[in-house]
This record gives sequence, structure tokens and C-alpha cells, in this order.
Amino acid sequence: MAPDTVSLRYFLVLAQELNFTRAAARIGIAQPALSARMRRLEAELGTALLVRNTRSVVLTTAGAALAESAPPALAALDRAWDTARSAAAGELGTLRIGYSLSAGAETAPALVDRLMRDNSGLEVGAVPMATPEISPAVADGRIDAGITRGEQPGRGVRRLLLRRARVGVQLAQRHPLAEHPEIEIADAAAYPLRLPHRAANPVIHDQLSALFRDTPHPRFHTPAVSFDMSQRDLRDGVTLAPAGEAAATVQPAGLTWRPLRGAPSLTIHLVLPREQSPLHRRIRAVAETLAHELHWLPD
Repeated sequence: MAPDTVSLRYFLVLAQELNFTRAAARIGIAQPALSARMRRLEAELGTALLVRNTRSVVLTTAGAALAESAPPALAALDRAWDTARSAAAGELGTLRIGYSLSAGAETAPALVDRLMRDNSGLEVGAVPMATPEISPAVADGRIDAGITRGEQPGRGVRRLLLRRARVGVQLAQRHPLAEHPEIEIADAAAYPLRLPHRAANPVIHDQLSALFRDTPHPRFHTPAVSFDMSQRDLRDGVTLAPAGEAAATVQPAGLTWRPLRGAPSLTIHLVLPREQSPLHRRIRAVAETLAHELHWLPD
């Protein structure tokens, strides 16, 4: 049986001091306890490590060999313990995150950057996915976490509210309503309203269309491309696109964003499996810290 590492570390101190009194004081134990440890270590190894007399301590050939070979072995063992602790704390491993395209402009990059910056042992991969696919992919383990707009349905997952954002409209800078700091819902309903295909995100589609439920005959349409970063159809100076506040941070040239007065907020959620590993708990902790620091959840 290999000797215990505590006795081995005590031996290395004694091998440096070559004096039981000084070694015991440096370790912080009584000298008789150190002597007992060394006798037990020699018994476990089946060989003498020290030659003792009343005035000095001398290493035997076996003792000198152990004093030379033990430090790198203990350092490797310490690294193994550190690796195990990091894995247990969720600071080590591969993390796969799926995110909806609408969360890819700001929310997902901020979370991925923080995870990689603060957890050097994590390998983080993020991939855009269709929103309805994210919760099922988390539940069956194809991805470790997801970021979605709206509280998407799905079994076997837990959702953490990550962000609330004001609802407004994207519009051309030359649009008649662009001169207002806020736009009334009824005023916006007087213009064509671009919505994403319902199949792409039923929750958000229904929430945005419900904003105009009490206005007379809103004119909705969906573009041929469900997520067009250039927003070509808004450049006609007439069409409006209901969108969350994050749209304001990545406006293409010639477009702007204005909040809708009295509209309820949109939400962005972190989706995790119901049974969570240390890795899942790590991403949750990082996400909660990030949401607080960036004021994603106003009081």
C-alpha cells in the first residue's frame, strides 16, 4: 500500500531541515508526532529513510531517492485533485449552448464571453437554432443549455428568466413616426407591421400580434426570409417591425428603434435540463451574475 501523502509531505520538510525540532516547528506539530509519522512511513515502505542520532539526521540512499522523486509526484497529484475539484464545480468540460437568432446579437455573445473569460477550463460552443427546437434539445441532452425569447414550452427543462426588454418597433430613420421618442400602439397600427413567421417562434409571434388586438384591422405580413439582418422591407419608410430593445444595439444603417408606449416587456430565458450537473449549475451562476451586472432584469 502506498504511504499517505501527509507523511510524505512531512518527510520532505524533514529532508530539507535535517532536524526534527526545526521540521516539527515548520510543520506545526509536536516533535514526537513527527517522529511517529516517520517511523510509520518507513514501516509502510519497508526501508529506512533516515539515520538518526542525538545531534543530526542523515538521509539514507532510499531517503535521498525519495526526497528527489516525491516532489514532482506530489505536484502531479495536486494537479489531479485540482482538476477533480474544477470538474465538480462545473469549471471544466465542454459546454454546448443553443440560442435563437434573435438572442444572437447581444445576449448570447455576452454570456458566452463571460463563461470563457471566467472559466479557462471550459470549452464553450454556441450554435444558432430554431427557437422551437431549443427546449427539446436541452431536454434530451443534444445541447447543455439554451437561450430563447419567450418562455418556450417543453418538458424536462427548467427556465431561468435572464432578461426583460422593452418592446418597440424598428423603422426607417425617415419614417414619420421616427421623430417621436415613444410611439403609441394605435399609431403604429396605422402602418404595415412585419412579424416573424409563427412557426419560427409561436410564443413571441403571438405576444407581438396581441399588442394590436384592440386596434382596428392591423396589417400584418411576414417576410420571405424569417430573420433578415439587413431588414430590407423596413427601408420603404412605411413598414414597422415590432421588436425588443436589443434590436436597438445592432441597427443597420438607415434604421432606428423606438419603444411602444405601454407595451409589456419581452423576456429572454436560459433553458437548462431539469436534472442539473455541476456544469449546468456553473452556467446558471454565471448567467445570474451577468444579468445583475448588466441590469438585464430591472427592479
